[in-house]
Amino acid sequence: MKYKSNNNVVYSCKYHVVWCPKYRRKVLVNGIAVRLKELIEEICCELRIDVIEMEIMPDHVHLLMEVDPQFGIHKAVKQIKGRTSRILRQEFGTLRSRLPSLWTNSYFVSTVGVAPLSVIKQYIENQKKV
Repeated sequence: MKYKSNNNVVYSCKYHVVWCPKYRRKVLVNGIAVRLKELIEEICCELRIDVIEMEIMPDHVHLLMEVDPQFGIHKAVKQIKGRTSRILRQEFGTLRSRLPSLWTNSYFVSTVGVAPLSVIKQYIENQKKV
């Protein structure tokens, strides 16, 4: 197992996060899905969050990521959802007309520790094949 560190913490905090568009609408398709993937990668790079695996489904997003415990998973998800919503709604008018806001307020998060990392990674990779 590899550990990361900052000035005063050595850690390995991996999370499986899932969230959906408002009303579970299937709007994450074609150009929107591609742009969302780019935005998540950019934001995570800025925030020093490692994206281990990502899958964009038409009605939800799966993300496996490693987050500094001092930054916090809630803050990371809040930043990603907030910034992607704002940018995608500016760039794609259909999102403004079909939804009052892009994302629901809620999300699912689970630490990766009970199941081996490879199992979670394989689960996310195989989402489109289901």
